[in-house]
Amino acid sequence: MTAMTPAHPLWIDRFAGLARLDAETKAHILAEAALVNVPKGAVIFGPGKSPENMLFLLDGTVRVQQVSDSGREILLYRINAGESCVLTTACLLAYEDYAAEGIAETDVAAAALPRSVFDALVAASAEFRSFVFSAFSKRITDLFLVIDEVAFQRVDVRLAQGLLDLAGAGDHLAVTHQQLAVDLGTAREVVSRQMQEFQRRGWVQLARGSVDIVNRDALRQLAGR
Repeated sequence: MTAMTPAHPLWIDRFAGLARLDAETKAHILAEAALVNVPKGAVIFGPGKSPENMLFLLDGTVRVQQVSDSGREILLYRINAGESCVLTTACLLAYEDYAAEGIAETDVAAAALPRSVFDALVAASAEFRSFVFSAFSKRITDLFLVIDEVAFQRVDVRLAQGLLDLAGAGDHLAVTHQQLAVDLGTAREVVSRQMQEFQRRGWVQLARGSVDIVNRDALRQLAGR
């Protein structure tokens, strides 16, 4: 991470729960928070490390993933601008080290609130506690959905969902089969076989390191959207 610098005061309004805090609490947060810039590809946190700050993502995307002893990776969730990291929240509340890693998928800017300030606000401010636990409960629900998908849903359905999510409104994805496999929690070979089948059906066009969606409606139908 780069050195911390004062964060612009308007950052707090990008988080609905923080924007509703009373003026005194907001002023305290703004006085204590600092701006952190992280380059694409950097590891923001990892197993065995203890969080020093509560991070509020202002720009960019962070992927939070679990890596097994054998080196297999599985995506737990992504943190987008306007969100905080539930794993960091859990570790701060429990005084535990991280059990997963967070990697900057893009250049990232975040507001960092020191642990001591986080602890004091959780203890003193009902509104801040509400913000923290609301975000926490939503992400826990998301994690249960990940477990359900990995355990019970067909790979082709999950792959169609993943392609649509990553593509957004566009049709071109700069993504490898290995990256898709990590997102789905499966092997690269499984993804490659399924992508070849999608291409055979005329749904996608494959190239090295990229995928173009050709038939979005077919993917949507398979994904149940």
